[in-house]
Amino acid sequence: MPTLLTVYQRLLKHYGPRHWWPAQTPFEMAVGAILTQNTNWKNVEKAIDNLHAAKVLTPAAMADLARDELENLIRPSGFFRQKSERLQRFCCYLKKNYQGSLEKMLQQPLACVRQELLALKGIGPETADSILLYAGNHLSFVVDAYTGRLFTRLGQLKGDESYTQIRTLFMQHLPAEVALYNEYHALIVAHSKEHCRKRPLCSDCPLSDECRYLLDPQSPLG
Repeated sequence: MPTLLTVYQRLLKHYGPRHWWPAQTPFEMAVGAILTQNTNWKNVEKAIDNLHAAKVLTPAAMADLARDELENLIRPSGFFRQKSERLQRFCCYLKKNYQGSLEKMLQQPLACVRQELLALKGIGPETADSILLYAGNHLSFVVDAYTGRLFTRLGQLKGDESYTQIRTLFMQHLPAEVALYNEYHALIVAHSKEHCRKRPLCSDCPLSDECRYLLDPQSPLG
């Protein structure tokens, strides 16, 4: 069974740097993290482009925007009514508590700001850690469904671990480097879309020699 660092090194060699998260500002990155819930990134990009075109990609502008107008702008991302409510709640919170500055909020210690983000309705652990890592450069590893699937197949996970257990495993066994956390999560996403799908494409997989699913395709790991 490969170590977590070995998996990272092999994925990086195979895919190269991913330059993730694609955003012009920390706030745009946070908006993307909320919009990407339950959809794919291509749909999020369309919504972000709409927000750019309307010149409302700031906390102040988005907080003051008519709800139906915001819903229309982010419609491509799906669940647009729910997400528009979450975005405006987040923007109003920044406006009220941090003079509309996400950067000021993220200047706090990791544990403090993470707890604060998780207390906001509509921001779960994955979204919070994405904002912390990519917008705030905090040492907070991002876990998603791809992470659980890939590392169960590689043998590091049983498959029933909680988000917190998986996040702790990575943070305890990797060097404490923001750039590495950033790149690793992006590489997991890239590999899971390319090869480690629900129905995996094992040909040319850079981790095939370590994969339990490939050794036994009839196992429940698929």
